[in-house]
Amino acid sequence: MWYQTEIRLRARPRGFHLITDEVVNALPMLNDVEMGVVQVFIKHTSASLTLNENADPTVRQDMEAHFNHAVPERAPYYRHTYEGNDDMPAHIKASLLGASVTVPISQGRLNLGTWQGIYLGEHRDAGGTRTLVVTLQGAPKANV
Repeated sequence: MWYQTEIRLRARPRGFHLITDEVVNALPMLNDVEMGVVQVFIKHTSASLTLNENADPTVRQDMEAHFNHAVPERAPYYRHTYEGNDDMPAHIKASLLGASVTVPISQGRLNLGTWQGIYLGEHRDAGGTRTLVVTLQGAPKANV
């Protein structure tokens, strides 16, 4: 079975945001998959996707603080500056973290670790809506 859809995420403030439920909600047939994979791809160059802690929101806050420290705004060597002080750092953060995540599916569920969730890394102050392409590939359950 193959399935692909696009998800348009609402605009979010700069930072890291859990989007696992939005991905799962876009896959109504997920429960019918015995085993497979889902790949989530973001169609933007100033936002990213990653997997990390899904329980304690301070992890998301610390991720934002760390990346802002590691990739500062207004670095004197940036040449791409005409879209705002947050733009070039956003491109760097997006490249460091990546544009996609792949998660296994087992018995109709994303097979994430106990404390794992899918993060949207919004690296712009006003990034706007974001579009994800979600592709599922899997073997259907025997009783489906």
